[in-house]
Amino acid sequence: MTEIIETPQVPEVVPKKVLGVAFWVAIGWLFIVSLIALLAPVLPIDDPGEIGAGGPREGPSWANWFGTDALGRDVFSRTAWGARISLVVGLLAITLGIVVGGSLGMIAGFFRGWIDHVISFVFFTLLSFPALVLALLITATFDRSLRTVSLTLGVLAIAPVGRLARASTLVFAEREFVQAARVLGAKSRRIIVKELLPNVLIPMGALSLLGMGIAIVAEGGLAFLGLSVEGDAISWGKSIVDGSQSRDLQNNPNVAMFPIGVMFLTVLSLNFAGDRVREYFDVKESAF
Repeated sequence: MTEIIETPQVPEVVPKKVLGVAFWVAIGWLFIVSLIALLAPVLPIDDPGEIGAGGPREGPSWANWFGTDALGRDVFSRTAWGARISLVVGLLAITLGIVVGGSLGMIAGFFRGWIDHVISFVFFTLLSFPALVLALLITATFDRSLRTVSLTLGVLAIAPVGRLARASTLVFAEREFVQAARVLGAKSRRIIVKELLPNVLIPMGALSLLGMGIAIVAEGGLAFLGLSVEGDAISWGKSIVDGSQSRDLQNNPNVAMFPIGVMFLTVLSLNFAGDRVREYFDVKESAF
């Protein structure tokens, strides 16, 4: 008889996951922009509201790195100060979305039944309502303060975050460690906080970076409609609006293009970082 020789099975080598150099470049850009925004009051730059800090409609120079607008205000200074409003709006909006939407989504996915139906109906209602109309309704009804604008964009983030949290909770609620906790007599509150929350936070963390970028862009859209933060507060959206006149775009495009460039790189970095975090933790996009 012919002897059959079995070849040993070579274990499959799973490549180690890395975030990559580009991820850290994106994080570095976000760190620099955040640091400039934080230190704007003490940096040696012109007052963003000072009229005549430079000559009107001047191009970039050593004195004014991004040039000046029609009133002679320093565009770099206004961009640095604008980061304070834009980043805060984005952060507060997505934080509200995660706290409210994430909590409701986890409750719906864990308890199911009529609770799930009611919360899911709320999510579908928010998603069905035109986002721009809802934003216009809130900002036009109340004062256009930083809190109101952030609240408006936060309300729009509740449904997407909530659906992702619900989908993730449905998946993890059937895992062995959750079932073991039930058998051991753990209460629902402890299971949600101790067992489910750490796992659901991973996909919500990845989504938060993407959502923050969307909120920053949405604030810029409200600024074009005159519904962003009122008063002397400066944001990237309001800085872009200052240079959106046809004369400025033709003869002095730096007034709008530099804030646009900074916003673009910031949103790009947030989106890329969020996508890399999602891939690194193998987060499934099952909520969309």
